[in-house]
Amino acid sequence: MATQTKENYLKAIYFLLIKNEAVTVTALGKEMNVSKPTVNNMIKKLTANGWIEYEKYKPIKLTKMGNLAAALIIRKHRLTEMFLVQIMGFGWEEVHNIAEEMEHLKTEGLFDRMDEILGYPTSDPHGSPIPDKNGEFKRKSYALLSTISVGQDVTLHAVGDSSASLLTMLNEKKITLGTTFKISKVEDFDKTMIVSYGDHKDISLSYEVCKRLLVE
Repeated sequence: MATQTKENYLKAIYFLLIKNEAVTVTALGKEMNVSKPTVNNMIKKLTANGWIEYEKYKPIKLTKMGNLAAALIIRKHRLTEMFLVQIMGFGWEEVHNIAEEMEHLKTEGLFDRMDEILGYPTSDPHGSPIPDKNGEFKRKSYALLSTISVGQDVTLHAVGDSSASLLTMLNEKKITLGTTFKISKVEDFDKTMIVSYGDHKDISLSYEVCKRLLVE
């Protein structure tokens, strides 16, 4: 039976591959904040599970079975987040840690029921796609707000960081998915953006924030 630690490694590999990064022992160790010997030990376990393929000095690859297993863990996580927000009234900044625990539950019927109650959503409260039961999902190509030129209008569709600190700050600024920004200025020195949206005029957003907001 898969352990939570194995599943967390599997997710880390999956996300690195989505970012088109070569999944080396070093990269995985950095992602998981563990030593190379610890990663090597886990690689043996994941290989035994049939989830990955690995040859020494070559990038780690997910097998078809591993890719599906990772996608279904992420499906449970994102369905949980959506359920907590839409049905239970949690804020989008409150749900990540709860979903981290829930994603390891093996009661598939629970998540199928969540999916049904929610009306089969395709994205979570942060705009990230929810894989279906076959591990498939549609990836949408959004631009980073930090790359948008002065004078353009764009709408926020997702956040690239679900940390409570970022989401709390967005709450304070009344920024949610669906917010449309008009960019009026970009500071030369630090790339801070001056934007307007709704009733909010000439609001400053740092470059660190703007590069985490996915717009179209």
